[in-house]
Amino acid sequence: MGENMNHECNLSEGRKSHHSDKVKKNLVTRLNRIEGQIRGIKGLIEKDTYCDDVITQIAATQSALNSVAKILLEGHLKTCVLERVNEGDTEVLDEVLLTIGKLMKK
Repeated sequence: MGENMNHECNLSEGRKSHHSDKVKKNLVTRLNRIEGQIRGIKGLIEKDTYCDDVITQIAATQSALNSVAKILLEGHLKTCVLERVNEGDTEVLDEVLLTIGKLMKK
């Protein structure tokens, strides 16, 4: 995290974000890796792998997904949210709090 997000909100065309090519490539690479992890977990279950080993792989996959969410949230806060607050739209803060609540739900 902490990289330049180059992330813009385009409210006139609906709720959309525009990530830089570098950020988008990073996110897609991470998601491809996660997709592979999910396929691996499915294979472990199909092979009757010891439950603890499967659970360990699930935990690693959840951690990877959390990393993707953190990157997206950081970019969202530093761009979209900041822009909307600067324009006087404080309702975006409630939106972000709901989103964070969803991320923290277990």
